[in-house]
Amino acid sequence: MKLWGVDLGGTKIECVVIDKEETVIRRRIPTEADKGYDHIISQIKKLITQVSAEIGVYPTNIGFATPGVLDLDTQRMKNSNTVVLNNQPLQKDIENALQIPVKLANDANCFALAETLLGAGKAYPKADLVFGVIMGTGVGGGLVAHGRIIEGIHGIAGEWGHNILEENGEFCYCGKRGCVERVISGVALEHYYAKISGSKLKLSEILVNHLTGGDKFADETIERLLEYYGRAISTLINVLDPNLIVIGGGVGNVDLLYTKGYKRIKKYLFNPGEFKTPILKPTLGDSAGVFGAALL
Repeated sequence: MKLWGVDLGGTKIECVVIDKEETVIRRRIPTEADKGYDHIISQIKKLITQVSAEIGVYPTNIGFATPGVLDLDTQRMKNSNTVVLNNQPLQKDIENALQIPVKLANDANCFALAETLLGAGKAYPKADLVFGVIMGTGVGGGLVAHGRIIEGIHGIAGEWGHNILEENGEFCYCGKRGCVERVISGVALEHYYAKISGSKLKLSEILVNHLTGGDKFADETIERLLEYYGRAISTLINVLDPNLIVIGGGVGNVDLLYTKGYKRIKKYLFNPGEFKTPILKPTLGDSAGVFGAALL
């Protein structure tokens, strides 16, 4: 059975078709969100038409990984950083455009599902509770229990990035201050470095300066990352106690998170014994979202 998935990103729309975990085809086109909501719908239809023509079959249903989430009461999108999607009946409009049933899930949920079933989680088949962390430009997450996404009553399960981590910290677009996203996202860390040093560097450059020595501002920035990462992840574990955590996004490539960061988590954990939770990098790379969409 062929499974179809689409990753609806802010800059690109990607479609994948898989059959028994093997990729049949992957294609992507630009989202062109600046041209408006209706144009995004037309781009989705264009991509599905192209892919179905190439493989000679049209989908009978399809899953979508979306920025933001479909509100379960209003059936309209919310919390999307592709702002033209907000307050739109995206599922209904895609179904009308494609004339097939459509399932939507937040892109972080799709990441978590894909890594659980096809990625890092394959090495832990008994992991019945998996948390997928996104730490990149923003911070988000998804929760998978017994191979199924947990959405929650408001559709926001796993959204740990908008818990307050630093009292009276930087303002967040969500309206609060000091959210996890405003403390340990890549953008937030780069902003912090610029504020204390007067210079602008990418996170990768800040990390190199820290590792090679001689940049006290880089040291302070990476220390900030490790300390607040330990606090934030320990809270997830204290509440959920998952069998596995997988960390995606650019900040997740910082190797120190899996060594010194692991020790910081233990420092704040409500458990005096051995700290056993595996915390891994993803194995699917940027494919996770689109594969998770197909698995919906």
